[in-house]
Amino acid sequence: MTRPTEAPLFHTIAEAPPGGQARWLVARDGIRLRMAHWPGAGAGLVMVFPGRTEVIEKYGRVIADLVAAGHSVSAIDWRGQGLSDRLTGDPLLGYVNNFSDFQADVDVWHDALRDLDPAAEQPLVLAHSMGGCIALRALTRGLRARAVAFSAPMWGLRAGKFMRLGMAGLARAARITGRDAIPVPGAGIEFRLWDNPFDNNDLTTDPDTYAWMQHQVNAHPELRLGAPSLRWLGAALAETAALARLPAPDVPAWCGLGTRERIVSAEAIETRMQGWPGGQLEVFDGAEHELLMEAPAHRTRFLTATLAHFAAN
Repeated sequence: MTRPTEAPLFHTIAEAPPGGQARWLVARDGIRLRMAHWPGAGAGLVMVFPGRTEVIEKYGRVIADLVAAGHSVSAIDWRGQGLSDRLTGDPLLGYVNNFSDFQADVDVWHDALRDLDPAAEQPLVLAHSMGGCIALRALTRGLRARAVAFSAPMWGLRAGKFMRLGMAGLARAARITGRDAIPVPGAGIEFRLWDNPFDNNDLTTDPDTYAWMQHQVNAHPELRLGAPSLRWLGAALAETAALARLPAPDVPAWCGLGTRERIVSAEAIETRMQGWPGGQLEVFDGAEHELLMEAPAHRTRFLTATLAHFAAN
């Protein structure tokens, strides 16, 4: 494997601990990706699987907490977002050809970590939203994780059955006609974090954290990502349906879900965790989608439970 070269890491907006370094990786299909790694004190390596639109810097405060607990940490910009290669001529369009492509990102990332961190052979996994979908697939493919913690994993999208069928049909028709590299119909300001007002957001109840998230993408507009494409939607629906048919992997799992979840399917999460041997689901009353970016009480509770879960495994 070609040795990774240094990539930018925006320390000021990340508020991550010192010692972090970012590197470029090249997936097997030629897509350039950005990953970062922070050394720890021997408590194990945490691989952070971000959600759609998210970037390494957004997890800076979370990484600081994990490092303070003794963990080494790594995070990645998935293909199509952050500083990794964008996949269409419109850099703000959320796009992926197939969700299986994200596994090429996981593979090259994990390979790079084996050269950086002795704990990479059996890492801990912390996965949010779309990252929870990618992580579940990686675990079924053989990623040998010690334990996994999920934050509102995208194991289904929040919509009624008939609406899901309609969205899937629309995405298939657009793909057949070659017109699926367009935003999902009706995509509005809620997909533009940089100018979506707090009162219109479905991510967090905490205005200070929301303002910090907006500051990151306003300070570095190259980190922005907007609405998903019809192609992304069709690929997401196909992947979540396929994963729902698979048994849970043999990995200790803990999951947090807010009662005000409005993005992913709470029903899909509840069903999966009920069928996960030894799996635990904890509900956060009043919390929205991003438990790691939530009000201090929710955030602290989620991280405390995550660290306890990691320590127990």
